[in-house]
Amino acid sequence: MAGGPSTIALTSAVTDAGGFAFLPAGYLAAEAFESLLADARAAGRPFGVNLFVPQPGAVAASGYAAYRDRLAGEAAALGVDLPAEPRHDDDAWSAKVDLLVADPVPFVSLTFGLPPLADIARLRTAGSRVLATVTTAAEARAAEEAGVDGLVVQGPAAGGHSGAFDPRRPIDLAPTADVVQAVRAVSALPIVAGGGVDGPGAVRALRSAGAEAVAVGTLLLRATEAGTTPTHRAALADPAFTETVVTHAFTGRPARALRNGFVDRYDASAPYGYPESAPPDPRPPPGSSRRRRPAPSAPVGGHRLARRTGAARGRDRARAGVNHPSRPRT
Repeated sequence: MAGGPSTIALTSAVTDAGGFAFLPAGYLAAEAFESLLADARAAGRPFGVNLFVPQPGAVAASGYAAYRDRLAGEAAALGVDLPAEPRHDDDAWSAKVDLLVADPVPFVSLTFGLPPLADIARLRTAGSRVLATVTTAAEARAAEEAGVDGLVVQGPAAGGHSGAFDPRRPIDLAPTADVVQAVRAVSALPIVAGGGVDGPGAVRALRSAGAEAVAVGTLLLRATEAGTTPTHRAALADPAFTETVVTHAFTGRPARALRNGFVDRYDASAPYGYPESAPPDPRPPPGSSRRRRPAPSAPVGGHRLARRTGAARGRDRARAGVNHPSRPRT
């Protein structure tokens, strides 16, 4: 979970409870990512890494300027300096790939589409199993043709950013199990399924649909080991937030978030275009190079089950009564 919630303490707790944890490279400068890798190695547990695939950039200057003007008042109140012009970056993609090739991890997962085939090949040659996040059967076929080792099938109910290759594709709400079945029908690659996992029933459904493993994220946002901000933690438990919505208002890319006033005010006028439309974090942690502020993620319904407890307890709630293994199998 990029943007702060995933910490070394959280990944260690998940691993100690029998899961397999991924660290996020997204939003980090290369130097900060290198430091994170070193800290994770020092913790002595195996882990994977999730990379944001570079986006082409699609914000028209006029659309960006109009949206910036609309946000000016709120940005000033929060102490956020909005760039005058759209700023595109590739999230230090090449440097991060170089680091993972030089010091490989067991698994590297990809989000936001597919990178150049040569980069997938480099990661695999270095010894990593490469997993691609997909949201449709067509994306799964493209990922398999690109040479990945497995698929992370994300259902429409997932909290946070959608991994859809085309950010303008409508995210129609459907059971994650249905998406898994559609992907399984076109690919024999191992599947890790996630999206709206709110308990053992969801885990059983995804396993029965054809997934070898099940991933959780929002379920752990309030874990004591997570780096989730106090504001986000409080919102997940606040009965005033009664629903989640898919919006591109926060970052220019669709993400499922708690419905709040910002979404209501700006969703209709927000331009598409990530990362240009993702605002900088007004309060980055000391010494960090986190440059963007992610949306307050939450899946459909499942955010109510994110509890203030240890990560192991959260994982146990998801697995209760499930006898299948939960580690990725390749």
